[in-house]
Amino acid sequence: MENSVKRTTPKLIIVLTIVSMLSLIILGFYSMYGNTFIFNRFESYIFPFLTMIHFLYLYVLWFKITEMEYPDMIMKNIEYVMYAILLVYGYNIYETFLILGSQNEFQDHVIPSSFVPMGILIIALQTLLVLLTVWSFVIRKRIVGIYDFDYLNNHIDAWE
Repeated sequence: MENSVKRTTPKLIIVLTIVSMLSLIILGFYSMYGNTFIFNRFESYIFPFLTMIHFLYLYVLWFKITEMEYPDMIMKNIEYVMYAILLVYGYNIYETFLILGSQNEFQDHVIPSSFVPMGILIIALQTLLVLLTVWSFVIRKRIVGIYDFDYLNNHIDAWE
């Protein structure tokens, strides 16, 4: 019983991460000021590009959990890139807070009634994504294992 819970909870975390990333990809094209979707902004395509790396990390983590394999060099390198992506996720939260806080600067303009609820939803999803990402690192360490550099250096050849 304990083993099935130990294997099911990480998979649930991975599925929740995927759902939150897909939601944030869609909401990345949403303009809170205009209450419309805008697809011609370059900035909107940065987040989906970064999530491709995150999806890859989640796939590798899922594979390592289901196959009960030891972490390898590829997983280590992807996780190190994920640390940088985590900083970008934090910057996105800060940027959304700035947009949400700028509501008082535009008192003379018409701001849609969905401005605050959508801002709160986006910040909640972004915060959830950061928490789930950090939790996936904890899952990797607890279930898949730590990065034993001596072991990884001795088994660097992928053809073995």
